[in-house]
Amino acid sequence: MSARTVLYLHSSAGRYGADRQLALIARGLDRERYRPLVVLPHHGRLVDDLRDAGAQVLVRPLAVVRRPEMRGRAAGPLARRGRPAGRALALARRVGSDARALARLIRDRDIALVHSNTSVVLDGAPAAALARVPHVWHVREIYPAWPRALAVHRRLLSTAAAVPCVSQAVADQFGRSARVRVVHDGLPPGASTRRAPRSVARAALGLPGDACVAATIGRVSSWKGQDLFARALAEPEPARLGVVGIVAGDAWPGDEERERSLYDLAGRLGLGDRLRRVGFRDDLETVLGAADAVVVASTEPDPLPNAALEAAAAGCCVVAAGHGGLPEIVRDGETGVLFPPRDHRALAAALADLAADPGAVARLGSAAAYDVRGRFSADALLDTVQDLYDDVLSPRLERLTRRAGELLVG
Repeated sequence: MSARTVLYLHSSAGRYGADRQLALIARGLDRERYRPLVVLPHHGRLVDDLRDAGAQVLVRPLAVVRRPEMRGRAAGPLARRGRPAGRALALARRVGSDARALARLIRDRDIALVHSNTSVVLDGAPAAALARVPHVWHVREIYPAWPRALAVHRRLLSTAAAVPCVSQAVADQFGRSARVRVVHDGLPPGASTRRAPRSVARAALGLPGDACVAATIGRVSSWKGQDLFARALAEPEPARLGVVGIVAGDAWPGDEERERSLYDLAGRLGLGDRLRRVGFRDDLETVLGAADAVVVASTEPDPLPNAALEAAAAGCCVVAAGHGGLPEIVRDGETGVLFPPRDHRALAAALADLAADPGAVARLGSAAAYDVRGRFSADALLDTVQDLYDDVLSPRLERLTRRAGELLVG
């Protein structure tokens, strides 16, 4: 049997967690079974990564829901419509237009299956229904603070032939369903799971060689906890011990105010050069090499943050908020430290304890590397995803998919 084409729809084009996972999957697919064709909503670094991975990439508009839009603080074109009802109507119209165009692409390219790589991409479900092919909807989000419209979205997600979820915490949102399964992300190969030599890394980032350094890695946002990290650094014990924090990452385009407010807060707290901004860096091994600990202080449940996964695999001690998918990565006191969510004083105490005990930092980091590399391998992810495709494309499920499409589109 010849290889079948999978159409991937993705919500961004950067090099953050979900972007890197898509590139990992595209590169690792068994080309005798599946070929990747990817649609992205705009140009970015991910385009080159995917092409280097042997995937064909198309750049065209996609209907993507961002967190600010779901909370009534839309950014970009939808914001100009003003009211939530107007934004929802504009989004619905766009989904309809996109779905028809994507359905034509599916037919023209003889695509066997559509895989929406995040749940905020809305075009995949109607496009797959129109073309009468199976749809896999990968859920990488937890929605506790989204409005009542989420109930409708959850029902829509459950119409997919399969709903892979990146953690048990994500899967728990759907209750009992045979279509829902946990598919943990895999560790990208190469530099992302290595650490540069400490002295070299600190010199590259302009950091003192003898300080205890804690890093946060990822998008600067309202819920990733960078502001909570700043408040923890300002507490008396981390200040007395001279703990230095670095922020590696930037804000979503159009949301740069988040970064400005973070550094305004740092100024008001008197952190000075104890909170350093290094921005997004491709050389993650430099950030990991410079850090004694990596802090994941998400104030809302984080599905399965790749920052924690990759830092642990590299042998960093991870200090994380104890909710969402983080307890599936970090085993408190064994491979890292969990602290109560949204409690900056508890985070400060954890950082102070680690600063005072370098042996514990090394012990936890070494245990984390051994544990995480065994449980979150790229091979395990690829085997699971391709077996999922095999199941979805079995003759029985294909018949059910076609029937569902007929009912949906009339």
